[in-house]
Amino acid sequence: MWSSPLVIIVGTQIKMNDVKVELIDVVKEFPARRGATAVRAVDEVSLSIYDGEFFALLGPSGCGKTTTLRLIAGFEQPTSGQVWIDGRQMQGIPAFQRPVNTVFQDYALFPHMTVLQNVMFGLKMEGGLSTPDMQKRATEALELVRLGHAAKRKPRELSGGQQQRVALARALVKRPAVLLLDEPLGALDLKLRRAMQFELKAMQQEVGITFIYVTHDQEEALTMANRIAVMDGGHVLQVGRPEEIYESPATRFVADFIGETNFISGTLIHREGDTGQVQIESEERPIEATLDQDLPIRSAVAVAVRPEKIILRAFDQEAPDLTRFNRLQGQIVDTFYIGTDTRYIVSLGADTELIVRVQNTGYDPAADFKTRQFVQVCWDKQNGRVLAE
Repeated sequence: MWSSPLVIIVGTQIKMNDVKVELIDVVKEFPARRGATAVRAVDEVSLSIYDGEFFALLGPSGCGKTTTLRLIAGFEQPTSGQVWIDGRQMQGIPAFQRPVNTVFQDYALFPHMTVLQNVMFGLKMEGGLSTPDMQKRATEALELVRLGHAAKRKPRELSGGQQQRVALARALVKRPAVLLLDEPLGALDLKLRRAMQFELKAMQQEVGITFIYVTHDQEEALTMANRIAVMDGGHVLQVGRPEEIYESPATRFVADFIGETNFISGTLIHREGDTGQVQIESEERPIEATLDQDLPIRSAVAVAVRPEKIILRAFDQEAPDLTRFNRLQGQIVDTFYIGTDTRYIVSLGADTELIVRVQNTGYDPAADFKTRQFVQVCWDKQNGRVLAE
């Protein structure tokens, strides 16, 4: 029923056999209104998205991710640059002639039609198939999203998650080369959204076509995508696998936007290989962290370290080896028990506070830290990153 591209699993990596969608130096400017300056929503964006890939465009509101998706769909035309799909240049090709289909946050199902009729609608408008053939393909698409039993129902008789799956079936029934999804889970409650993340990923792997997914939700992108492009201000700041984006952010914005991150400001005083030494105001001894960017000595930098990478030790307790671990002294100013872990706010002085997350794996009196207690804050030097301020 569904033809799949060559997708080879190598460890946790996926090797695709060709580029499905390519953007080359794409710019999109919207004209000025009432004396304001023109808005450049997409600024010199170049991307290669592979056949069979689940690719996420991630960023805050106004970063350019939805405009990028609309340029691929053909709802907008680039001011300059090129959009290629399936090896064809899309300049001048209208949306309805492109080998893509789009699922929006508003599912836009026809309330007077049955579920089966909703899924058949696009095929009917396209023409070329007999009614039995259209019914067969629509039924197959509903079975794919596990809604074959609901074919005769009306949309109002379905839950939000089921309506979302009907919208997916309606998009998939035309067998597009690329499926574009613009925050399709945004209208669902948190628990259902999380369940649908896994369903969407499983569905994409089953049909084997390229998904391009727009979201501002970091968890959605990390959960579902093979690769993520983080955007801000119309620019693509970093492209990589979820673990690369999370563990090795290229900029302070990426580190701050993806998950929770501590930043310790200081001055870069020395570099040796891929390790940088950073002097912070409150400490005599510099701290060390991974440095894989060309930053000048004496420049202002920040060391980024994730809360779950930090180890807390009592002030008088033996601390990890300083040749491998950074160690700072601080005082706990607040604690928050949140079930899976306990979050501690630790003051280092000089207006610097760190968030530390300690997983609740079992009761350990030695790890039961109290507010106002003095502690040592330790982390493996490899788990910190030196980034430009």
